[in-house]
Amino acid sequence: MEGKERNNLLPLLSLMVFLGQFFVITESAKAPALFIFGDSLVDNGNNNYIPTLARANYPPYGIDIGGPTGRFSNGLTVADYAARYLGLKSPPPYLSLSSSNLTLGGMNYASAAAGILEETGRHYGSRVTFNDQIASFVTTMKLYSALLIQNQEALSKYIADSLFIINIGSNDYIDNYLLPLLYPSSKIYSGDSFAKLLIDNLSLQLESLYRIGARKFVVIGLGPLGCIPSQLSSNKSITGQCVDSVNDLAMTYNSYLVQLLNTLNSTLSGSFFVYEDVYSPFIEIINSPSTYGFTEANQACCGNGLYGGGLTCLALQKPCAESDKYVFWDSFHPTQAVNAIIAAECYGESATSCHPISGSKLAQL
Repeated sequence: MEGKERNNLLPLLSLMVFLGQFFVITESAKAPALFIFGDSLVDNGNNNYIPTLARANYPPYGIDIGGPTGRFSNGLTVADYAARYLGLKSPPPYLSLSSSNLTLGGMNYASAAAGILEETGRHYGSRVTFNDQIASFVTTMKLYSALLIQNQEALSKYIADSLFIINIGSNDYIDNYLLPLLYPSSKIYSGDSFAKLLIDNLSLQLESLYRIGARKFVVIGLGPLGCIPSQLSSNKSITGQCVDSVNDLAMTYNSYLVQLLNTLNSTLSGSFFVYEDVYSPFIEIINSPSTYGFTEANQACCGNGLYGGGLTCLALQKPCAESDKYVFWDSFHPTQAVNAIIAAECYGESATSCHPISGSKLAQL
């Protein structure tokens, strides 16, 4: 699946005019821009610019793309591959930009350690919470209005035609609910009530983006969190067996997320919310790694100790020899090879994990 080809139709040039400024998109893309919100699974460098322990701007991160960029992988993220399928460039990290180098191709606001809840990930130091990411998008649109797209009708159309990818929620479990010594949430909420808490907050956040003008959303569910090396290590799973209780938490959240998106589709006029199921393809990869070309589905390619020891890669640490044979890069994040498969399942020609339509078809609406 990693080798699935993108749509190979010859790109047809489409010119869009904003105050005499032209930019080109492919016919297959339709969406003029890609705006990305979320956590370390899609952060491409925002945390490089804030005081935090959650960083990936040092080797061996980025080892397969020429060096570290701030991506928590040996290479590209799912969002990078999504942009390729859509015929767009990966948008730059918001915190790397100034008013002098704005781009109309979109922006990446994602921040490692961020969650739906404000308090999630606070033990890492600074992080751009989802609420703050939304506020940053508002600031971006004000800059666009002042510098790039001063016609308000054109700006509204630009936002409505753009694609919004939301990948958030994992840290609310990994860096909150599942850390009872640091956060009280698991003592206050049952697994079901905590999922409802997250969904209630997420609903308000998605509605905020809708009120700003966003209309096309790909909202990504949680993967099998009980299978990541950090959970195997903390739960002392010597055999590498996934932690069922943690996976149950993820599945409960996903079930409520599907219900939420169905509700938003029926109540927010003109909106289109696509649910991306990453749990199903990811658990399939873990259960049948050889089918996808992997030889190691439990151990992290870099980290420390059994299964990575619950750590990210250590600075200048020598990773495994063949990262493309590993499902996990570090104790929390998949390898580039897995990211390519997950992206193909939503944006590729035979995408099956996005519902009710693929991410590529959503962009074409």
